[in-house]
Amino acid sequence: DNSWRLGPAMGLSAGQSQLLMSLLLLLTHVQPGTGIAAPEHINYVPQLSNDTLAGRLTQSTFTLEQPLGQFHSHNISDSDTIWLVVALSNATQSFTAPRSNQDVPAPASFSQRGYYLTLRANRGLYPGGQARGQLRVLRVGNDTHCQPTKIGCNHPLPGPGPYRVKFLVMNDEGPVAETKWSSDTRLQQAQALQAVPGPQSPGTVVIIAILSILLAVLLTALLAVLIYTCFNSCRSTSLSGPEETGSVRRYTTHHTFSTPAEGAS
Repeated sequence: DNSWRLGPAMGLSAGQSQLLMSLLLLLTHVQPGTGIAAPEHINYVPQLSNDTLAGRLTQSTFTLEQPLGQFHSHNISDSDTIWLVVALSNATQSFTAPRSNQDVPAPASFSQRGYYLTLRANRGLYPGGQARGQLRVLRVGNDTHCQPTKIGCNHPLPGPGPYRVKFLVMNDEGPVAETKWSSDTRLQQAQALQAVPGPQSPGTVVIIAILSILLAVLLTALLAVLIYTCFNSCRSTSLSGPEETGSVRRYTTHHTFSTPAEGAS
């Protein structure tokens, strides 16, 4: 306590020095320009989940470890709301905590603000310790059905980032406590297939040439089989035309002649 030094230096009594120090301590816990007490700082940095977890990072989501047992401070009650703040890395300096849960920015304002709040919870959902065999994680951007204008919507993330997150505890009077910001998180990006630049190796050229020859031989054989089949089919079919002449059977007609009567002169 340095009040006994500060008091005489300013010509104040011991009681006035104590009062001055109390006011100074109070001012250090008030956010500049707001008149609202600054939230308590929790010495916790949000972490991505284990590397072996499938879907840890996708093109629109990432997975965090749950902050188990981090909100046991006497300043935090069971009814306080715990939000996850999602922000672009370059927007963390401009982040301003909302004064109430009704003023929480939704994902629809992300393009203008650079941050929004999601995954509303309370400390009862983040108990100390972890039950054996249970995986406690938070998947950010996992809700494809909620409207981005809805407060607390866990809407898919709009781009690769980088993103930073922190947990913010609030009650009816405003912010109560907050964790530290996480490190940068970059999402996966789709990559287009590209041809390998540069000349082909001699082995590759030989393989391509052999495959081309085999394909040509196969096509030639197939064409030959088709021609042979068609030719045999055409020969087995008899065709009639106007050049064909019919054979006419000739018959010999036998006439019976009467014999002249005897005695006729």
